Amino acid sequence: MTDSVVATRYGRVRGRREDGVEVFRGVRYARAPEGELRWRPPVEPEVAEKVVDAGEVGPIAPQPAAGPGSYVPGDPVAQGEDCLSLDVWTPGCDDGRRPVMVFVHGGAFLTGSGSGVMYRGDRLARRGVVVVTLNYRLGVLGFLAHPLLTDAGSRGCGNWGLADQIAALRWVRDNVGAFGGDPSSVTVFGESAGSMSIADLLGAPLARGLFRRAILQSGATTVLSVDVASAVADRFAALVGVAEPSRQALLGVPVAELVAAQREISNAVDRGMGMPFRPVVDGGVLPRDPADEIAAGAAAGVDLLVGTNRDEFKFFAFAGAMEEARTESGVRELVSYYLAGAGLGEHAPSAAEVLGAYRTARSARGEPVDPFELLCAVAGDWIFRVPSTRLAEAHARRGSATYMYLFDWESPLAGGALGACHGLELPFVFGSVRHPVVAMFAGGDDQALALSDLVQGSWAAFARSGDPSTPEAGHWPRYDAARRATMVLGRRTHVEDAPYEPERSFWQERLGRYGSGGPMEGAVAPGVALLAEGRGETGHSSARGT
Repeated sequence: MTDSVVATRYGRVRGRREDGVEVFRGVRYARAPEGELRWRPPVEPEVAEKVVDAGEVGPIAPQPAAGPGSYVPGDPVAQGEDCLSLDVWTPGCDDGRRPVMVFVHGGAFLTGSGSGVMYRGDRLARRGVVVVTLNYRLGVLGFLAHPLLTDAGSRGCGNWGLADQIAALRWVRDNVGAFGGDPSSVTVFGESAGSMSIADLLGAPLARGLFRRAILQSGATTVLSVDVASAVADRFAALVGVAEPSRQALLGVPVAELVAAQREISNAVDRGMGMPFRPVVDGGVLPRDPADEIAAGAAAGVDLLVGTNRDEFKFFAFAGAMEEARTESGVRELVSYYLAGAGLGEHAPSAAEVLGAYRTARSARGEPVDPFELLCAVAGDWIFRVPSTRLAEAHARRGSATYMYLFDWESPLAGGALGACHGLELPFVFGSVRHPVVAMFAGGDDQALALSDLVQGSWAAFARSGDPSTPEAGHWPRYDAARRATMVLGRRTHVEDAPYEPERSFWQERLGRYGSGGPMEGAVAPGVALLAEGRGETGHSSARGT
């Protein structure tokens, strides 16, 4: 069969027929955000007069070298500011009006690419959906925020990477019909920083109507205030030798210097999950905290599937060689650090109280309670699970279809030391457990392949109908505060009511209503305070997988 040529609003593109799926790579959805377009909202691409070959992936966003666990042989490595492209996998470029699944990659808002080996969409596409993966601006180019960067057209002073994601979703709305997709049936799904992005988009007015469903894998709403983001930007400007973080002052700084300064700041605040470059409530893309918007019902009508992995933090603690996580005193200090910027006021627990509650809950279930296991449990809940369950409950309270999962399949790598860690569900979602290198991390035996088929089936079913139930998974009940029904995905897939309830309840009693601030703010604030004073150690850096 000959390759397909598809007409988009911006000209014709030629794809490739590969193993029964049409593939279009490196399709531009916005102009290169360089020169005068740095730190500005994305601009629609120009119309190409000739057929554009879509056989190769585009450059990835400028970023530091990939850390341990964040790179698979075959991933694209060519970087450039001209990075706003996407890839499409479709069963056919016809009038099939298939469900569309748009994936937003993770990487702590610093690294990653939608074109990675892990995220190839051919296997999902064979389930009768159109799959789109995308690149967006990262790090300082995607998330530097300061009032001096305010854009007159959008009123915002940050969130350039989120604006890219919205531009890609608009491209999907306007063009996916030509690729056999249904623009009225779009599901966005993402992992870690990608999931956090989507959660923020649930509360972004500019994103409303661009997707019908959302799958949040290990990440809920996360934002900085303009004040905290400005402290980061001021320190960044000093590192690159300019007087102020204005667009004009920064335009002449080479990309390599931007990335180097970005790395120094990230290391200074990184005790596992600092993320100084991330979305900000800037009055533009995010007029208000998206958690407030979701609590008020802004995302009502969007079907939601949300979940986390059982041992999220083990990825960071293991890959980052966090020696302090091996001693009682070190763990107490780390937990105190995470709590320091959370703004819990009179309800703030001490590190000893937190660790005591987790020790009691885990002992009752017969789970290990050594310092390392306690730290991983606390940090995994604080950064990932608690924000996710709170978002799900707030969404369900509005009457919206909400489903929850807990992924507890364990990685065989390093003798099982990673457990069911952060990112482990990804190869099961995309079917890349079959890749020989990925299989070392995920496991490639028959049971792993069967779980991957089950997960892909549920994700595709959710994209098709808003319900992830399938014959393989069984009936998947909705999540609500009365039952907290959760599908446990692993060696024994089953529904469990309110798993790890003592830990969830412990935090709920102290965090109050959803939309009143949350755990993720505490992970960066102490380090940013040091940056504002021009201090902060830069010798420690955990692996970037979020």
